[in-house]
Amino acid sequence: MDRRIIFLDIDGTLTEPGSNIPPDSALVAVRKAQQQGHYVCLCTGRNYEMLSPLLQYGFDGVIASSGGYIECQGKMIYDCPMTETQRHSVMEILKKNGVYRTIECINGAYTDEGFKDFLREHANEKSNSELLRWREKIEDSLNILPMKTYQNQPIYKIVFMCQNKEQLDEPISVLERDFMFCVQEPDQYGIVNGELINRKFDKGRGVERVCEYFKIPIKRSIAFGDSMNDLEMLETSGFGVCMKNGSEQLKKVADDICQSVTENGLYHAFEKYGLF
Repeated sequence: MDRRIIFLDIDGTLTEPGSNIPPDSALVAVRKAQQQGHYVCLCTGRNYEMLSPLLQYGFDGVIASSGGYIECQGKMIYDCPMTETQRHSVMEILKKNGVYRTIECINGAYTDEGFKDFLREHANEKSNSELLRWREKIEDSLNILPMKTYQNQPIYKIVFMCQNKEQLDEPISVLERDFMFCVQEPDQYGIVNGELINRKFDKGRGVERVCEYFKIPIKRSIAFGDSMNDLEMLETSGFGVCMKNGSEQLKKVADDICQSVTENGLYHAFEKYGLF
């Protein structure tokens, strides 16, 4: 048979945002696909610790931190944290401009202490109150710690949030040579939010590295995602699918759209594309 490789984003794709428990239907689909000889890999912005509760489900590979750390069949094949110089520069300039930082290391994540207070100040706005509830949920389930406990461990990625785009002007001008600013759709939650990712990697290059490891042509890969940080993954894979609950921008570039994560979307899509 022609073996394929399947890449799954986690939050909003394999699970509801902030959850570590996939729908039973998604796990059935993954197992059936593997029984047919296909590889199934996670491809996520989460760091390794955040995704580790999902490893019990037997995935064949993991692309963590948006491509900054990769394991295949339990073997590390790529590891690219920021340099010390980059780490110092990034942390200082974001702080200087009042940008809230959630930094992701391989074994932990840390967020600025004032971040929740910032969200609570905007709790009267429906979208921001929803974000606050989501943020509290994700901190509880994914163990995001206060920044004061950070001990200068290597950083792979930073999630940023701020009041307005102007706060990103200086950081972008100083850091854009080394880093990409992946900003989510404007005003999605009433604030500016996105991810700072090293230009040495992204989810798309993670797909390339995993396909090379398993010796499967990229054209035989299929990827599922829901937000703009999945763009490179969908563009690089042989076939890219956006969840119905996903970004409208991503839907425009996807090859197809499947049902949402709460509607057994992965199961129906795996069946539709002949993955089991």
